[in-house]
Amino acid sequence: MIITFVGTAGSGKTTLTRAFGKYLEEKGHAVGYVNLDTGVKRLPYSPDVDVRQDVTAWELMEEGLGPNGAIVGSYDRLVPKAGDYAERILKLESERDYVLMDTPGQMETFLFHDFGLRLMDGLHDVLTVYLFGPEILRKPADYCFVRFFGLTIDLRLGTTTVPALTKVDTTDLERHRKYLEDVDYLRARLKLEPSMQGLLAYRLCSVLPELSPPTRVLYISALTGEGFEDLETVAYEHYCTCGDLT
Repeated sequence: MIITFVGTAGSGKTTLTRAFGKYLEEKGHAVGYVNLDTGVKRLPYSPDVDVRQDVTAWELMEEGLGPNGAIVGSYDRLVPKAGDYAERILKLESERDYVLMDTPGQMETFLFHDFGLRLMDGLHDVLTVYLFGPEILRKPADYCFVRFFGLTIDLRLGTTTVPALTKVDTTDLERHRKYLEDVDYLRARLKLEPSMQGLLAYRLCSVLPELSPPTRVLYISALTGEGFEDLETVAYEHYCTCGDLT
């Protein structure tokens, strides 16, 4: 099973990769780790496949590029090797029960760069977990945004994508559940919003049940392990023919 963690910087991808991997290992599973971030200097896990073996962003910064240019430039250099990385990841999958892929902190370098797309094209049956933190959920329209952004990741990468609220140990989880799980409740709140943003979100959420595949939102804490069992179950359901992701 290949699970890819995608999310904005600070959403907890790397921490979750290690914590969930440890959880699986303690249950007796063999776990492989893949680091796709050219800009990270230290990792809490030992990657079996690591793009930094070919190029790092800080090496390009030493050549005179700025931080953003160095990150983009590093993935430019990785494009010709995307197929090789896909083969190495597939080989790792054949040897392990789970392969956890940790993507770049700057999510756009994975979603919008050719390297990320070519890599995902070379893999199969990947489950993508889209991580978002509670700090971005400030008003009703934000909940509509994260649900639709999960759909755009699905569309962009061509993988099954599951949204996951992280850091649930730091927030009022029940309040978030109402907005994320009950579309009718969210629409009712959005209908009261007088702004154009609220109107747009209301219209988008009106078609969400039709567009969104059958899946549930995950609630995860890398610190406490909350939601790990649900994530493991979703991964199993994704890879077997006996269940869906509802």
